[in-house]
Amino acid sequence: MATTQTLFHHFILLLVLSSLAPTYANLEGDALYALRRALKDPKNVLQSWDPTLVDPCTWFHVTCDSDNRVTRLDLGNAQLSGNLVPELGRLERLQYLELYMNNLLGHIPEELVGLKSLVSLDLFHNNLTGAIPSSLSKISNLRFLRINGNKLSGRIPRELTTLGNLKILDVSDNDLCGTFPTSGSFSQFSEESFKNNPRMEGPELMGSVSYRLGDCI
Repeated sequence: MATTQTLFHHFILLLVLSSLAPTYANLEGDALYALRRALKDPKNVLQSWDPTLVDPCTWFHVTCDSDNRVTRLDLGNAQLSGNLVPELGRLERLQYLELYMNNLLGHIPEELVGLKSLVSLDLFHNNLTGAIPSSLSKISNLRFLRINGNKLSGRIPRELTTLGNLKILDVSDNDLCGTFPTSGSFSQFSEESFKNNPRMEGPELMGSVSYRLGDCI
């Protein structure tokens, strides 16, 4: 009797697991297809992104793990233009978001905070505008943050200094203003990480109250 119950429980577990896999695939496929709809793709690099296929792991420039969850998106230097979409935040196992050297416009979505596994965020050399989202500070695994060569404005969020795993930071060649933090993980970065922001005043002074004062938009 116990053996029969054990087999039954194993069968139920397999049913649950098999039902979860397509659900995740559908959610992640929908998220990626939302990105495709928001982009212009003159080189047809996204041609294989077919929404009728349940599993996006068969699409070019998409890498998945053994559970068929998306872990990499490699679309650097692909002549893409358009906007990032909040749906990208649904890719909970994404580790590498590579969208550098395109012509992306608009803001960096706050919803990227949903990328819990993200190690590398490479959005450099685009035309992104607006502020750097402070919510990026909640992506605790982030090691590489390269958003240089855009048109980002406002202050560098002080919350980013709590990213204990951050090894590479580049916010140069933007329109950032105010001072840049020097505490926490930012203590290891030189002024090269912040150069060519004409409205930036320099490093934050310990004990200074000027970080949040003054006009800086």
